[in-house]
Amino acid sequence: MFDLSPATEQLAGLMRNVTDRDLKAPTPCPQYAVGDLLDHVNGLAVAFTMAAAKTPLQGSGSGDAARLPLDFRESVPARLAELAQAWRAPEAWEGMTAAGGVDLPGEVAAAVALDEVVLHGWDLARATGQPFEVDEGLLQVVHGFVSSIGPDNRDGSLFGPAVEVGPDAPLLDRVLGLSGRDPAWKVG
Repeated sequence: MFDLSPATEQLAGLMRNVTDRDLKAPTPCPQYAVGDLLDHVNGLAVAFTMAAAKTPLQGSGSGDAARLPLDFRESVPARLAELAQAWRAPEAWEGMTAAGGVDLPGEVAAAVALDEVVLHGWDLARATGQPFEVDEGLLQVVHGFVSSIGPDNRDGSLFGPAVEVGPDAPLLDRVLGLSGRDPAWKVG
């Protein structure tokens, strides 16, 4: 078990600093502007909270700024806090659950949730010019997850093709590269 709180709290802090002007800015996720990304984070927070409780959602699509709550700077951070809290329950890690229409073991769902929070935290930080740091232990978990993804799942549905990053690069850069992100990505 690991605590998602450091990652969810960081992402919540980044969200609170998003300006209305930022909402249309591009992100490292080509299909998402910032507003779309924030709606995706809102949806994944709900979906993985429900996965921890073993009551998965049906049809919980996300990634459309038109659905982003007007109070996103408060409501989405509250959902992120609920996400971290839900995964503190030992039973969340046991047995099977589902998220995004995929059945998976509880401990894998937790790793996927962490992966989403960390990677989209970096995406949001880059898109809005904010600093980004991640707890080393949590980054190790994300590295283990992205390292386990085979080429069949690198078609853009989960991750894009890996971006070549040197073996001596910082761990965050290696994680980003494995997730299909260019660690050097900058707006404009």
